[in-house]
Amino acid sequence: MTQHTRTEQEVDLGVLWRGVRRRLGWLIGAALMLGLATYFWSRSQPAIYAARATLLSAGNQGADAAFGNAVIRAPILPEGALQQALKSTSVIEPIVANLKGRADLPGAERAQITAALQQQLASQTLSSLHLGSEIDPYAGGSGVHTLTARANTAQGAALLANLAAQSLLDWDRGRAVENVRRAAAGYRAQLAQLDEQIGRASGVERQTLIARRATLQTNLASVLILEDSTMGSLSRLSSAVAPLTPDAPRPLRNALLVSLLSGLIGLGLLSMLSVTDRAVRGEDDLLVMNLPTLATIPRLRQRDIVFSGIVRAARQAGLYEAIGFLRVNLMTALQGKDRPIILITSTAPGEGKSSLAATLGDGFAASGQRVLIVDADLRRGTQEAVWKKFNDGGQWHQLCGTGGVRTTQEALLSPDNVQVLQVEPNVDMLPAGPSLHDTLSLLNRADIGRALQLWRAQYDVVLIDSAPLLALADGLVIGTHADAVVMVTEYGRTNLAAVRNALRRAERGGLKVLGAVVNKVNAREEQSYGYGYAYTAAPKQKS
Repeated sequence: MTQHTRTEQEVDLGVLWRGVRRRLGWLIGAALMLGLATYFWSRSQPAIYAARATLLSAGNQGADAAFGNAVIRAPILPEGALQQALKSTSVIEPIVANLKGRADLPGAERAQITAALQQQLASQTLSSLHLGSEIDPYAGGSGVHTLTARANTAQGAALLANLAAQSLLDWDRGRAVENVRRAAAGYRAQLAQLDEQIGRASGVERQTLIARRATLQTNLASVLILEDSTMGSLSRLSSAVAPLTPDAPRPLRNALLVSLLSGLIGLGLLSMLSVTDRAVRGEDDLLVMNLPTLATIPRLRQRDIVFSGIVRAARQAGLYEAIGFLRVNLMTALQGKDRPIILITSTAPGEGKSSLAATLGDGFAASGQRVLIVDADLRRGTQEAVWKKFNDGGQWHQLCGTGGVRTTQEALLSPDNVQVLQVEPNVDMLPAGPSLHDTLSLLNRADIGRALQLWRAQYDVVLIDSAPLLALADGLVIGTHADAVVMVTEYGRTNLAAVRNALRRAERGGLKVLGAVVNKVNAREEQSYGYGYAYTAAPKQKS
């Protein structure tokens, strides 16, 4: 694995942070908006009150009462039995019956609670009542059960909790009494059997059976007395009281939770986007490929371009500082090179190379240098359209020879007699001409080196607007005759892999790539990267 491959696969925390920070405003805004929406939605929901009653569970019912072969015992509740009992008709139906007869609760509230309980009983999803248990397994099942009831009013919640607690106590006591009744039934069956035997017996046997019958009658009487005092394994610990404040909704809490959760989710998504985003975002992205950044150019407003043209819009938007920065970097790098030829290209169409060539030429002209812009993008030449809105009244004049051709296509084949269009003082432009499909055939027939050497004699700087390196091979052919190549990349769009491929092609073709320009940068994001300049609008010049 090469060093470049390892560098691509590593996650640069600085790049990650810049990617997150770039969208941090949107993330915070979205989280706050979701939190605010949740707050108002929660406030619109009906209030829910919660009341709680507690029951005590005894692990041992006490000493068993034994009468003959009958055993009277309240069995210990197994784990989860009480929760299941709460969902049964044995508990819910008595609650519903008691609610219907309560005059201390408004009729609408009674009807609402009753309907909810019946629906929840049918679906076995009890939401109006909840039972929480804290049982000590080392104390024979002793513990505390907390019964929580929810309703739309505080009074309704307290009443529902108390009725549910009483219904559970009645169910538990009925469970214990059932054992007593079974014991009584056993004694009665034994007495009936003894009565039959006494009717057939005589003498000592009869007296014995009568004595035994008396004992059974005593035990039966004791069991019947025990039925009235039998208790289950549950007892009431505390009754529910009407709550002072609703349990739900909680708008502020919900809003904070939604904001926090959405912020965390958004942060994770932004981190993933930043890691997977391999578009040019700044100087650091290009330095990995040893490609210095010559300048970052802010994005022009589309409205200004439509109404004023690119050159005038650039002047009015105050790009002079950015273009001036680029011009100084170029001249510094080309120091000692007389009348340099600079080829401006990109990786793909639409990244702004033509507009950059025009505004750079305008910047050179503003410093008093004579500039020739050659539109060498023979398939999609745009320099004529770029300058048209800025100066629709340009004049043709002689570049060399007498008369001659007026397009790059013809001038490359006949470089001695060429006319150029003066688009502004000190700036001449040679348009590409009609779209040409077989551009390489023309370039191979042309003496490009001789043509450029002939034309540069009259200018301080020659700017060549070339076709994108990854779209056509034209830039590779023309670029070998240039003193420097400037790669234009579009902020947030140009893929780093495309830049790397273009650089490889340029290196194999022997091109002198001086550096890159990050074009169409959002001014606010540019400042966040630390590349911002205090752009001040240049005075408007007459076209």
